[in-house]
Amino acid sequence: MKTLWVLLSGLLLFSAIAVAIQEHHHDLPQAPPNDQVMKDEMEHATTGMASKHMEMGDHMKMTHIRAIQSGDGKRADEIAESARRVLEHYKDYKTAEKEGYQIFLPNIPQPMYHFTNYRYGIEAAFRFNADHPTSLLYEKEGDGYRLIGAMYTAPWRATEDDLDKRVPLSIAQWHQHVNFCFPPKEKNAEMFIPNPRFGMRGSITTKSECDAAGGRFFPRLFGWMVHVYPFENNPEDIWSVERQMPAGQHTHH
Repeated sequence: MKTLWVLLSGLLLFSAIAVAIQEHHHDLPQAPPNDQVMKDEMEHATTGMASKHMEMGDHMKMTHIRAIQSGDGKRADEIAESARRVLEHYKDYKTAEKEGYQIFLPNIPQPMYHFTNYRYGIEAAFRFNADHPTSLLYEKEGDGYRLIGAMYTAPWRATEDDLDKRVPLSIAQWHQHVNFCFPPKEKNAEMFIPNPRFGMRGSITTKSECDAAGGRFFPRLFGWMVHVYPFENNPEDIWSVERQMPAGQHTHH
C-alpha cells in the first residue's frame, strides 16, 4: 500500500501546483441565434437533463444545471467531436503510455481506469483545450484496456461561469471530489473494504469525524472534472453523470 500512498500524495501535489497557477480564460464563440439553432439546443437540453442530478453523494459536488443558451448544443457537439477525433489515436492504451499518459492505481480493481497526462493537466489550469484531455478513460478488457472516454479538468477555484465557458453547464455537469478523509498510513487498505469509513466511499464526511479517527481531512481532492464519452450516440450518454459516479455512492435529487 506504500505505492498507493505515494501515488495519492503525488496527485495531491499536482493539484496544489495547478491551483497555484493563475488561470487564463478561453472564450469560445457563440452560434448566431436562429430558429433551427434554438430547436437543436432545446433537443439537447431535453435529452441531456433527463438523467442529471444536482448532487451525487457526500463525496461528490456537482455544478448546477443551467438553462439552455444559444450555441450550447453546438459547442458541446464540437467538444465531443474533438474528443472523438483525439481518442481514435489512443484506442491502443500502449500508444497513450508512449505519449505521456500514466495509468493511476493499475493494481487496484476499478470500473474505470484513468490514464493521466500531467503536462496537459497543468495546461488545463491556464485554458481549455479539447484536443488535450487531462485523462483518458479505459475499462479493463482481458490483459489490456478498452478506451471509453476522456476527462477534462479545471482549477478548483474556477467559478461555474468559468466552467460554462469551457463546457456548457446546460449540457454537462462538472464535478469535484470533496470531504475526503485519508486514513492513517497503517490503515490505507480500509479505503477499499466494503462499507469503508475512509476514502472516496467512506462514511466519514467531516473534519471533526476524520480528526477523531486519526485521519487527514481534505475539503476537496484535485480540481473540477468533466467526463465525456464521445463514442456514444445520445447527448445524455456522451455527457453521462451516472457513469462517472464512484461505486457505492447514492444519488441525491
